[in-house]
Amino acid sequence: MNKQAKIYIAGHQGMVGSAIVRQLQAAGFSNLVVRTRAELNLVDQAAVDAFMQQERPAFVFLAAARVGGILANNSYPADFIYQNLMIQTNLVHSALQAGVERLLFLGSSCIYPKFAPQPMTEDALLTGLLEPTNEPYAIAKIAGIKLCEAYHRQHGVRYFSAMPTNLYGPNDNFDLQSSHVLPALLRKFHEAKINGIGKVEVWGSGRPRREFLHVDDAAAACLHLMQLSDAELDAAFFQPEGTSLVNVGCGEDVAIGELTELIGAVVGFAGEIVYDADKPDGTPRKLLDVSKLRSLGWEPSIGLREGVEATYRWYLEQFG
Repeated sequence: MNKQAKIYIAGHQGMVGSAIVRQLQAAGFSNLVVRTRAELNLVDQAAVDAFMQQERPAFVFLAAARVGGILANNSYPADFIYQNLMIQTNLVHSALQAGVERLLFLGSSCIYPKFAPQPMTEDALLTGLLEPTNEPYAIAKIAGIKLCEAYHRQHGVRYFSAMPTNLYGPNDNFDLQSSHVLPALLRKFHEAKINGIGKVEVWGSGRPRREFLHVDDAAAACLHLMQLSDAELDAAFFQPEGTSLVNVGCGEDVAIGELTELIGAVVGFAGEIVYDADKPDGTPRKLLDVSKLRSLGWEPSIGLREGVEATYRWYLEQFG
């Protein structure tokens, strides 16, 4: 990617998309194309086709998606599968028609089976049943991976996929009805602290283990991948015996109970933490094998406590 290349970041207002924009700008890329949801409805195929034909970017970061936590996935399964299928299908097909050289599709670690061997390698895909609470979202993301694979096989384009672990950081969703666990906990502890509430309730047992990566690290990994040479990209993603995806994570996990205590300490909450074991835990453990990513020359730089502290500072600036 040269500095003058036209780059489209789909979903630039979201947590991942905005982090990719920051990384690109910091690296000196200035020919960035973005559209708000009001300006371009990615579910509308005709609108996406017209936009791509007009802009004709050389590179696309496909970070747009309908996302949410366990509650949101349980409440709106039809929205999650329909909107995600439409967004990625429209963009991948329109990218081909517009001559896009490279497209990086952002998926999720929930694509892997609920009881996949830990840590999960890329070839664990489609080897078992999914976690039921987010199955519609996961199926849509799996379809996105296979869509990129099929377009490469049939048309020779370098469209490939990255599967981030649980991400957090600036521009995360802090809505308690639809957010993921880390931002939800951060907001719960903050509101308990400022309102003088002595108890915070946490869904589940606290025993499941999760891996967390700061979104700025995830964006840096995406930029690194997109800047690989053709030979490096072909060797890593487009071999007959290989996989067209790569895990993006830190390679370390933490129990939800440990995460809860860490966030409570960062926020300065001194009250009681109560676990509601009647609420679903989700997958017992989700840890990515990041050997492939490391072999491509990238590792994260932001530790969990450092990242949580930075995220809380951002939260206070925005909502405090």
